[in-house]
Amino acid sequence: MTLEIYYLLALIAIFLLLGFWLIRLEIKLKKLLAGKAKNLDESLDIIVTKIKALEGFQQQAEKHFDRLDFKASRSIAGVETIRFNPFKGVGEGGNQSFATAFLNENGDGVVISSLYSREHTSIFSKPIKDLASTFEMSQEEREAIRQAQKALTDSK
Repeated sequence: MTLEIYYLLALIAIFLLLGFWLIRLEIKLKKLLAGKAKNLDESLDIIVTKIKALEGFQQQAEKHFDRLDFKASRSIAGVETIRFNPFKGVGEGGNQSFATAFLNENGDGVVISSLYSREHTSIFSKPIKDLASTFEMSQEEREAIRQAQKALTDSK
């Protein structure tokens, strides 16, 4: 008879545990379905829809960032100006002449230089590709390009 009581107590304990587990599961299910959904299938459909929307947003963001990276690589990132006197011994011009280099991250751009004297001012523009030009450059223009390149590498 005592064995039967133990079986009965064990059975009651199992039913109590199952009842507790069922109540706990019901509470978790209500929390999961707390939104607009009426059942688990609708909740999963809503979650899948939101995940697809997030994936679409992620693809758009990646395309946008790729365009920004492309634009940034072609944008002017290094600018330096060298002022100088091209007529050192004559005394004309002072340090009013200049060479300014405008370079992007790839070392492409332009160098603009101006030679100033009392009678006239000359302005020159030379394209730069990979930190070099097909046109002959003055020492000041090369120095402006070198400093602009240094500004590029210092900013990274």
